Amino acid sequence: MRSLKLLAVIVGLSIVASAFAADWPHWRGPDRTGIAPDTGINKDWGARPPEKLWETALHDGGYAGPSVADGKVFIIDHEQNQDVVRAIDVSTGEDLWQYRYEDLAKADYGYSRSTPVYDAGRLYTVSYLGKVACIDANSGEIIWGVDMASRFNGRRPKWGYAMSVLVDGENVVIVPGGPQACVAVLNKLDGSLVWAGGGGDIPGYATPVKANIQGIDQYVVFTGKSLIGADLLTGTLLWRVPWETQHDVNAATPLVAGNHIFITSNYRRGCALIAVEPDHASVLWESPGMSAHFNTPVFMNGYLFGPTNPNLVCLDPRTGEVMWAERGFERGGVVGVDGVILALSGNQGFMAMVEPTPQGYHELGRFTPLGGQSWAPPIVSDGRLIVRNADTLACFDLM
Repeated sequence: MRSLKLLAVIVGLSIVASAFAADWPHWRGPDRTGIAPDTGINKDWGARPPEKLWETALHDGGYAGPSVADGKVFIIDHEQNQDVVRAIDVSTGEDLWQYRYEDLAKADYGYSRSTPVYDAGRLYTVSYLGKVACIDANSGEIIWGVDMASRFNGRRPKWGYAMSVLVDGENVVIVPGGPQACVAVLNKLDGSLVWAGGGGDIPGYATPVKANIQGIDQYVVFTGKSLIGADLLTGTLLWRVPWETQHDVNAATPLVAGNHIFITSNYRRGCALIAVEPDHASVLWESPGMSAHFNTPVFMNGYLFGPTNPNLVCLDPRTGEVMWAERGFERGGVVGVDGVILALSGNQGFMAMVEPTPQGYHELGRFTPLGGQSWAPPIVSDGRLIVRNADTLACFDLM
């Protein structure tokens, strides 16, 4: 039975990318796997490294990630005591509009960490202090806003709110971390409350995930103290598995496959596979093999590929065994595209094209997009690689 359950992990995680290019409208891409559907990219970087199409200066000194939709790159920047939500022309790198609001005055490893989420002409953002905004993606005008701290008695994590919202149908899912509102669901059009629940855990830094587990639609949330499942319709806490780390840093997105969930945290915590049964949830295995500080691994060819400081790691999700580890990637992010992994070094800023195989680290090419500290994960949209370091956002041609 155990082997059959573990086999379900491989089957459940196997999502075939469509043979076309697409937008990257929210955290982890169009199908939330961290894999772009683009095909036919240039893989001979030795002869022809990716050409820089444009770059633009950033002022936040941090790690907020970009998204792409409707011909625009969206990112949260910062100037003085204001967050600056920017819409940038994906073809030229020129700003189309900016929306500003007061937030953090002094940097704390940068400012906002969140990736803007695009849905049906609206953009949803989350600030360091917990301000959730719905913005007209065409004009940059505010539609509605909610402060998680005041509305839900939300308890801000040590390094600020970092999750992106999850848009699900007519709703927006957020994680205030209030005593009676670990999770909250709002109407995406006007911000009105649908429900608040999910227990009373403090928030982690991870974006919530929608899943159907054991026939129940639910939101899977990596809080500051545990992994939980909250009923999609009512917010009732369905199950909870304690998972504590130093400083309560649970930041990488949980990966759900059937009734199994893979989680990973840094500070020497490691990773685990959680099995959710009809009446309880428990740890199936635990391993030190992958300790992602905040960037989420991707699943390709039956294995997980992702960061564990200072290595890029290939991990067997059935057992937690490390197949190989390559040094030099520190806290960098990964993206899958066209059958390869693009892995960004967090400290040095180089990018390696890596074959997703468990038979050892096999590098197909390497170039340095920007260099320097590059903790935000790279993204791929419509044949373009978009990457940032602490002070620059840049776009490269992958075709």
